[in-house]
Amino acid sequence: MKNFVVKTIANAGALAVAVWLLDKITLTGDSTGKKAGTLIIVALIFGFVNFLVKPFVKLLSLPLMILTLGLFTLVVNALMLLLTSWLAGKFDLSFHVEGFWTAVLGGLIISIVSWGLHVILPDED
Repeated sequence: MKNFVVKTIANAGALAVAVWLLDKITLTGDSTGKKAGTLIIVALIFGFVNFLVKPFVKLLSLPLMILTLGLFTLVVNALMLLLTSWLAGKFDLSFHVEGFWTAVLGGLIISIVSWGLHVILPDED
């Protein structure tokens, strides 16, 4: 359970960095507490999407990943971020990613920051 909480907080931190760096990834709210709560919920949705949907998309796109030497992973990450944005809209959360190229750059930022946070934070259950 501790591992799940740590990974969710790391994903929320990575999402926060992407929101901070990119103007077209928006997070609105009345207060800092509401924004933080929204980030945690969006991080849970993002983790859910990455856990359930991403393996199937990666399997189906395996020939493209081999052909592009793994660069197609950026497209898969962007699609997962766009799906997270769409689901956040369905849950009436104030998180939105505007456009595919913003999602590509946002997915890259989230991957790098999330990796860095997972290296720093403990990874034990």
